Amino acid sequence: MNGIVTAVSSNGEYTFTKPNRDSITLLTGLGVEGDVHAGVTVKHRSRVAQDPTQPNLRQVHLIHRELFAELGAAGFKVMPGDLGENITTSRIDLLALPVGTLLCIGHDAVLEVTGLRNPCLQIDNFQDGLLKQVVGRDETGNIVRKAGIMSIVQQGGTVRPGDTIEARLPSGPHRPLERV
Repeated sequence: MNGIVTAVSSNGEYTFTKPNRDSITLLTGLGVEGDVHAGVTVKHRSRVAQDPTQPNLRQVHLIHRELFAELGAAGFKVMPGDLGENITTSRIDLLALPVGTLLCIGHDAVLEVTGLRNPCLQIDNFQDGLLKQVVGRDETGNIVRKAGIMSIVQQGGTVRPGDTIEARLPSGPHRPLERV
């Protein structure tokens, strides 16, 4: 499974959206240089309130561009960076990847997939009703999260729009993504 980077975004302040950049620099074990969510321990406010010492499994957030088309068909306008992601992708089924998948991006960067993003009510403050579009239930009643995946930086490097993404699946039995 391979894909492409369509946009990169970061923000040094706590805001819901992140502005697009020409490039971002991934720092091994930390996340996106200068991004508010970078760090060894968790940086998301709700997680910090629970336990500020827990490891940061949400260093880099990725969303598939195809989600924006799906949301557009439902009447929402969402662009890269709007949902707070750092890397917007295309042509790779992020949600189908198992835990531990390595994403080799561009020349140097390597991310390890840790789980699914669990969006909060802030998403409805961005656009009313959007949360129901990105979190729902399948035909058997299981929760389905579509707001992207989270990862940690295994190897740093610069990431730019147009960079290729190579997914390397882990060996052994695959564990499906769960919220992190």
